[in-house]
Amino acid sequence: MIRSLILVFSMVFFSNCASRDLSVNVKQDSYIAPFESSDFTSENTLDEQLEQLEEEDLSIDLSGSAFIETDQMTAEEIETFITNSSASAEAEQSIHQSWDDLLSKHVSRDGLVNYSGFKSDWKDLRNYIENLGVNIPDNTYNRSDKLAYWINAYNALTVDLILRNYPLKSIKDINGPWNQRLWKLGDKWYNLDEIEHQILRKMNEPRIHFAIVCASYSCPKLMNKAYLGSKIDDQLTKATEEFLSDKNRNSITSDALEISKIFQWFAKDFKQNGTLIDFLNRYSGGKISPKAKIRYKTYDWALNE
Repeated sequence: MIRSLILVFSMVFFSNCASRDLSVNVKQDSYIAPFESSDFTSENTLDEQLEQLEEEDLSIDLSGSAFIETDQMTAEEIETFITNSSASAEAEQSIHQSWDDLLSKHVSRDGLVNYSGFKSDWKDLRNYIENLGVNIPDNTYNRSDKLAYWINAYNALTVDLILRNYPLKSIKDINGPWNQRLWKLGDKWYNLDEIEHQILRKMNEPRIHFAIVCASYSCPKLMNKAYLGSKIDDQLTKATEEFLSDKNRNSITSDALEISKIFQWFAKDFKQNGTLIDFLNRYSGGKISPKAKIRYKTYDWALNE
């Protein structure tokens, strides 16, 4: 029976990988990280894969898997079980479809937001936020899906905050805009500050700074598509590269930099795998000198409309 349980888990595990990132629970960290073993191949037997995970001090996250006694199931029931598991993974991403529709309707390619238009669809936005509240990430979400969820949540809540106070000239016209606990997700009331600093930044992904938007002109542009776990790496890379190449927000040459204050405010986030220059070179496509002079642009808090 144990071998039967392992067989079904293997089928579910690799079936889900087709639509979601393969993930394992790293014992030393608090979130689920992508599996990165260079020795792992689909040709390994299941026993070899499990043995390898034990040797690398990794454990498969089984919290989202349903184990049943397969010797009491027919082949048709097992197939249905696997199909439902895959459908569940797809459903976690489909919650962002309404947000995607709103973005494509009210945000230009340049990231400018039609807040008047958004206000006409405010009910749809609030329905999306309500849907986020009942689909808050749990242990069945992998890291990519968590990133997508919280980035989309931050941006949707920011738009909602603006609409609550619209018309206005700047988000800073609102009293304590990042500290207002206006939105209930799961059992907790959140503010923007907590989502950014206590959740997203702690996921050690510096590119989130070019995906979350503070409704201001000098912020990165609001993408007119929802972020999805299955596309998150490409989407974050694109957002970072587009922000760095935007001459209104950054001016980059080999020996002189005039860059956004985002790089000053969150300096340590960009030094996780080297220096700030290393990060800029990685995503700007340039060859910036390590001795390049750095200046920071004045931040324009005018509303991004």
